[in-house]
Amino acid sequence: MTDTKREQERAELYKSIWAIANDLRGSVDGWDFKNYVLTTLFYRYISENLTEYINKGEREAGDAAFDYTQMSDEDAAGARDGLIEEKGFFILPSELFCNVVARTKDDDDLNETLEKVFRHIEDSAMGSESEKDFKGLFSDFDVNSNKLGSTVAQRNDKLVKLLNGINSIDFGISHDTAIDAFGDTYEYLMGMYAANAGRSGGEYFTPQEVSKLLTMIGLSGRTRINKVYDPACGSGSLLLQSAKILGMDGVKQGYFGQEINITTFNLCRINMFLHEISYDKFDIAHGDTLVNPLHWDDEPFDLIVSNPPYSVHWPGDSDPVLINDERFSPAGVLAPKSKADLAFVMHALSWLSPEGTAAIVCFPGVLYRGGAEQKIRRYLIDNNYVDAVIQMPDNLFYGTSISTCLLILRRNRPDNRVAFIDASRECVKITNGNKLTEENIQKIYGYYMNREDVEYTVNMVSTDKVGEENYNLSVSTYVEKQDTREKVDIVKLNAEIKEIVAREQVLRDEIDKIIAEIEGGQTV
Repeated sequence: MTDTKREQERAELYKSIWAIANDLRGSVDGWDFKNYVLTTLFYRYISENLTEYINKGEREAGDAAFDYTQMSDEDAAGARDGLIEEKGFFILPSELFCNVVARTKDDDDLNETLEKVFRHIEDSAMGSESEKDFKGLFSDFDVNSNKLGSTVAQRNDKLVKLLNGINSIDFGISHDTAIDAFGDTYEYLMGMYAANAGRSGGEYFTPQEVSKLLTMIGLSGRTRINKVYDPACGSGSLLLQSAKILGMDGVKQGYFGQEINITTFNLCRINMFLHEISYDKFDIAHGDTLVNPLHWDDEPFDLIVSNPPYSVHWPGDSDPVLINDERFSPAGVLAPKSKADLAFVMHALSWLSPEGTAAIVCFPGVLYRGGAEQKIRRYLIDNNYVDAVIQMPDNLFYGTSISTCLLILRRNRPDNRVAFIDASRECVKITNGNKLTEENIQKIYGYYMNREDVEYTVNMVSTDKVGEENYNLSVSTYVEKQDTREKVDIVKLNAEIKEIVAREQVLRDEIDKIIAEIEGGQTV
């Protein structure tokens, strides 16, 4: 199958899925309804994934007609412990997605059925290594929420439509293409929900094109890394780019992240499973990274990629413990309480391996403001940690039109030059903003890797020069903007004006002559 054909099939799949998702929600706000759609998609995925795993094993063992979906719960229970050890969870045949869907028409207590099924799936992991990965995973799927309807009957009617809608999606393209159908569909839906939710959506989802660029820069050509980490991982899209670029074997020890929002934390764990990341290859923690980081035993990391929340509040210097925290103390000052951006930067730097790279999305203000932020920038520059600053186009992110920057940090740099790159024009216009094309991504990545001056685009600047500029890291300070205004030839313009004036005088003389002739004729 050609790439064009694959893209067409994927586009059709996405179009139908979004239509189903919109139809299912009815009068419910799309942002509120997203958890129901995404969790149901996940429920279908793990049901089919477990079924396929069991069927394959039994058929290879000689039972060609074996079908786990038709097995009795009593017979299946004997394999429970082994499957939990291998897959991290267990689902009884009667509680598989396809079998629950088949009974929806006759199940007047569907809300209770789903609540029980989800509880059983979570409980199946209790006491095992996968417990933390499944605990509370379905907590945002509230079967009794008034958002689904004011009565049990109305809520069940909505749940029936939801299950049947997700069941109707044909993921058959995954069998003969490289498309990871479930994972890509999940990413697509999250992106669509974020795009339609304004600021609230943009806070948890990084567009795939930006994720790809950030990860490529962070990898800088490496084909294997030990671990990848995101201190504000949101839905996990940045973490998963490493798997997409390097393949499953390219990240040796797994994917690590922390997320403060419980709903987004659940979405991230679901996203890991949907992209076939095994429970023992990821560790997503819930909590405040700046105040209570939960991966001390896992650092350092070869790759840190992050799009942390912009200008959020944190305790800062009101918490005396933080100034002595080894992540922040080297700078001698803490990020302002109302702007924690550089606290995330310092945290990332602290947990970066000697050969690692951190690629972080930043708002422009952190690059030039004075006070504590200037002192932190001074620490970063004087210790030669800043590898590059890349000015991105505006309107790339959901929920904000501001043009962001990419801050690239490395511990062991080969020289003391900082690459300032103006990539503000590297995008294409779309309906609601701008987007990076593959060509844009490759050009920006090439500028970063080549580290050579390019007029109006790249300027390699020594750290001493940055110090002379009061540690201002704004790209516009170092990269001259190209003057795209039309250039005027003054000599030529003056000659044309002189000619126009001369022609104007000739016309005036002709008009005066005509008027004189008319007046002379009247006198006679």
